[in-house]
Amino acid sequence: MHHLDSDTIIVRTKKWIVDVVVGCNFCPFAAREIKRGSIHYEVLFDANKQTVLQTVAKIFNLLDTIKKIETALVILPEGFDTFINYLDIVDKAEQLLENENYEGIYQIASFHPQYLFANSTNLDPSNYTNRSPYPMLHFLREDSVSKAVDMHPNIHDVPEQNMKYAKEMGYEYMQKLFSACI
Repeated sequence: MHHLDSDTIIVRTKKWIVDVVVGCNFCPFAAREIKRGSIHYEVLFDANKQTVLQTVAKIFNLLDTIKKIETALVILPEGFDTFINYLDIVDKAEQLLENENYEGIYQIASFHPQYLFANSTNLDPSNYTNRSPYPMLHFLREDSVSKAVDMHPNIHDVPEQNMKYAKEMGYEYMQKLFSACI
């Protein structure tokens, strides 16, 4: 029995995208996709390595088939609470992407409630640029990413600017903003 239904989980995820990702301008392109309703949300309960990889394959198929889905989120409310376990499944998903010849077609981005950048500490506010209410895998279309990069002159500065913003706002502010989504 799950404590939460997938609708609640999706509502919280959308709130996080609007309040944190768009609100802090962490991703210059998220607002448009929210408005267009082009994001596919998939909640996977009782996730394990096998069910996650089956779902990843399903997402590749979905993106192949339905062109108006710009991006997809696979949300893992159970099974990948620890960041280390989560990083392992991210690696496996990346391997599947390569094995199925989707390199250069799709990209996988990673978000986790306990996201920790290498060489950072738990109290470093910049981790909030990749912290999400639930562990999730974010699927992007490579050609859309390339187009976005061409339209955005300083796209490579975005991660750095995001970290700088989070640090300026401070840990407490980021934590509060983040907690409000849950």
